[in-house]
Amino acid sequence: MKIVIVDDHPLVRRGLSAVLTLEHDIEIMGESEMVEEAMELIEETKPDLAIVDIKLGNRSGFEVVEQLKDSSCRCMILTSSMMEVDVRRAEAAGAEGYVLKEALPEELLLAIKLIFKGKKYYDPGLMEILFKKDDDNDLHKLTPKEREVLIGLGEGLSNNGIADKLIVTEFTVKKHVSQILSKLNLNDRTQAALYAHSRGLVNFSMDTTGSMHQNFQ
Repeated sequence: MKIVIVDDHPLVRRGLSAVLTLEHDIEIMGESEMVEEAMELIEETKPDLAIVDIKLGNRSGFEVVEQLKDSSCRCMILTSSMMEVDVRRAEAAGAEGYVLKEALPEELLLAIKLIFKGKKYYDPGLMEILFKKDDDNDLHKLTPKEREVLIGLGEGLSNNGIADKLIVTEFTVKKHVSQILSKLNLNDRTQAALYAHSRGLVNFSMDTTGSMHQNFQ
């Protein structure tokens, strides 16, 4: 996995490099502290993932994320900001991950591995922001069967797995998933799974490091 680091603090860049280079399947392709320099580096090295800070001097890391939205390079925000406006902008810009700089190395590596597999990872502490609605609980919008499908998503089951569990066809499950995303105003299965956890429908398992982990399908 090829990674570039975009952060205007040398200490942060060196710390990240020190952690990531311990992983045999991760290769650091370079570091940058400015938007234009970062884009040139990414164009030259063709990384799989860019780890980007929000503040890059007097510029914004979101500029990098937005420019890479339709590219093969995925983006993960690494920041100290828990401001709702930043979380929302990261989501809108197409960031596949949002991790706080206070996170343990194990959580950072988990996020990177999930993103590399095509999934999304947002810091668990941000779930309240991600699912903040005018109505405190939108579950009443779901039918009983849609609620059961949502629980299946929260458990990390595939459509086929949910179909087997509920004794329905996979086509029926796909229809329910589509309705769930629409009714709850969610973008994808990962957000639906996180929503299920944030509403207490299922629980995250904790590994030995204390990091939260769920195998989303």
